[in-house]
Amino acid sequence: MTHARGPLFIAAAATAGLLLSACGSETTGTASPATSDTSTAAETTTSSSKPTKASTSGAVPPVAGAEVTPPGTKLKVGARAVIPYTLSDKSGTMAVTLTAIEQGAKEDLAKFGDKAKNITPFYLRVKVENLSGTDLSYTSVSLRGVGADGKGTGVIISGDTDKCDSQSAPRTFTTAGASFETCVLSGAPDGSAVTGAEYNRAEYTKSPVVWTN
Repeated sequence: MTHARGPLFIAAAATAGLLLSACGSETTGTASPATSDTSTAAETTTSSSKPTKASTSGAVPPVAGAEVTPPGTKLKVGARAVIPYTLSDKSGTMAVTLTAIEQGAKEDLAKFGDKAKNITPFYLRVKVENLSGTDLSYTSVSLRGVGADGKGTGVIISGDTDKCDSQSAPRTFTTAGASFETCVLSGAPDGSAVTGAEYNRAEYTKSPVVWTN
């Protein structure tokens, strides 16, 4: 399975969501201060190119028995959202399920140094299914965490730890029923928590799909 590793990135959060992108490279870097003055911040530099944003153009194949999840839908952790996906030559329909939210140990971020010392990591466990049976190989999924008030935690964090390994879709993710599991690293300032996740890309920008406990 292809790793979709990214840099650690911690900064003040605006709205956050699900990022679907086609990528297969590994990105590394070292922490450096972000420019925001609203929260503890750290950002890693990267030598790889930025992921291409998903586009809503192009036809998405219909999927029998799989109704697309409407914008603004509220789901419980464990429920799946049916998401149309189009990027470059990749087009289809995915089911995305937030299966668990787990609090990690602060020590999990030790390798990123003092810039992450006031951040508690949370792990979003995600299952992704290919519903359309189209070629969605090497695509990747990234959810962003929200707090109990349904808003961003004040921290955006991405990357990998030993306890949370981000994975992209395997080469065989081309048939209906194919699935893979991944972990999305999220975070909150010490004393607060990630209690849900949201998807606010494409047609869901103004009315995201939100999972909560």
